[in-house]
Amino acid sequence: MWLTLAVVALLAGVASAYEVRGALEREREFHAAPACASAPAEASRCLWEQDFTVRKADMHRGERNQSAQAELLLPSGKPWRVTFRNTEPVASQLEPGDEVVGLIWYGQVVELRDADGRSQQTSDGPVGWPEDRLGGAFACFSFGVIALAGALWSLFARGRRGHEQAASVVRWHGVGLGVATILVLWVASAGDWPLWAIPAAWGGLALVFLTSMVASATATVRRGLESEEERAESGRMEGLK
Repeated sequence: MWLTLAVVALLAGVASAYEVRGALEREREFHAAPACASAPAEASRCLWEQDFTVRKADMHRGERNQSAQAELLLPSGKPWRVTFRNTEPVASQLEPGDEVVGLIWYGQVVELRDADGRSQQTSDGPVGWPEDRLGGAFACFSFGVIALAGALWSLFARGRRGHEQAASVVRWHGVGLGVATILVLWVASAGDWPLWAIPAAWGGLALVFLTSMVASATATVRRGLESEEERAESGRMEGLK
């Protein structure tokens, strides 16, 4: 089971890391995009600001696997549905009848700005995706690499109690590092950290966990060896009797 979980986590980490470059390129393209000279008739790489009226908004609080969403109305009355990755700072404040401005890029509303000037990316917005993909890769690798090491150690150390216990210590340190990495990513997202800060914070966290893991595993192996020696000595004494 541990071996399967580790392999799945590593594959997910590779897939997430592979997407970082594309997400960075898309974000750079968005920031460099020019303003449209007139309302685009089709999906375009230029940016167009469109006025909308909020028809309804639903934050789906307490509902799993449900994104915050809002239904907007164009001046013509045509509805336009948008979703959000989180609820702050704009989505949670939306009320029916509110006037908002949507930023349209490639035919999608990628950002919404309210009457107070606050703006928020929608689920289609490119900003923030590189950090999410990089963070996902770190979280998966944090668990996957350590869990794989512990699983393989356990397989090759069957019958050697001290080593099996040490392998279990290694695996659970992988779980702990994975969970801690997710918490760091949550803080980074809430604090709007720059991309470089994520690997810097993760590196310090990983160093602490690895130091603890090595010390704990070494101590566990040593206790196991001492216990085996005591049992062997006890067996010899019983044989002499």
